[in-house]
Amino acid sequence: LLPLLCLLSAASAGKLLVIPMEGSHWLSMKDVLAELSRRGHQIVVLAPDNKILIDSSDNYDLKTYPVPVKKEEMEAHIRSFGPKCFSQEPFIVRFWNTLKGFRQSASMFEASCRALLYNQEMMKYIEDSKFDAMFTDPFNPCGQIVAVHFSIPSVFFLRGVPCAIDLQAAQSPDPPSYVPRMLSLHSDRMTFSQRVKNFLLFLSESFSCSVAFSPFEALASEFLGRPMTMAQLLSHGAVWLKRLDFAFDYPMPVMPNMVFIGGINCAHKKPLSQ
Repeated sequence: LLPLLCLLSAASAGKLLVIPMEGSHWLSMKDVLAELSRRGHQIVVLAPDNKILIDSSDNYDLKTYPVPVKKEEMEAHIRSFGPKCFSQEPFIVRFWNTLKGFRQSASMFEASCRALLYNQEMMKYIEDSKFDAMFTDPFNPCGQIVAVHFSIPSVFFLRGVPCAIDLQAAQSPDPPSYVPRMLSLHSDRMTFSQRVKNFLLFLSESFSCSVAFSPFEALASEFLGRPMTMAQLLSHGAVWLKRLDFAFDYPMPVMPNMVFIGGINCAHKKPLSQ
């Protein structure tokens, strides 16, 4: 036994490919990359050339690729979400504006993703680099399409995915009569009428999320050469790092490969666990 134990070594550092999501999603991820770099991991961040907050750093190598969407267009679209959060308009108006925003976002991010997937030089670089893992935010599933294509294990870093697609992909129980939907404003303790409303919102999600993610499903199916839904695409994720905390979020079933890291973007001095 002792000779065998002598052959064991500490976990070695690896090569990590990062395809992030723009905006505030990136700000949380950047802190994690700094810690991973400190622990010896070799990190490459892949970003479109219209990036806004994604910047260079000594902690990783930043590589960019050309996309058809101008930086000014992307920045104006992202900033438009702020005022909408404080809108006092009727629910149906806010719902329609949300769908409109989803459609615009899907169009922009799908165009950027297509530019990456069909960039032969960049795809050859990823293939030749032999990355050990993909670190990505599945809110923009482009990184996961790349991971599935090259059979790279993927680690998801996210707050959540609209319409609870993340729960579907991880096969977590998500009964609409008990788990509040995103726009319901309900807690996990609902009256009968609230459960009915919650169920109706659940039914409407299939329509709203088809608007948001159907372009990615079509692109993934085309690129991977087989029919692919968002849930099927994300079901290949190895580990889910979720920026949730039961102090602020309602309790939910947790699958074995889900780790809750709520507050990681607030407490900078909070040490990362192993």
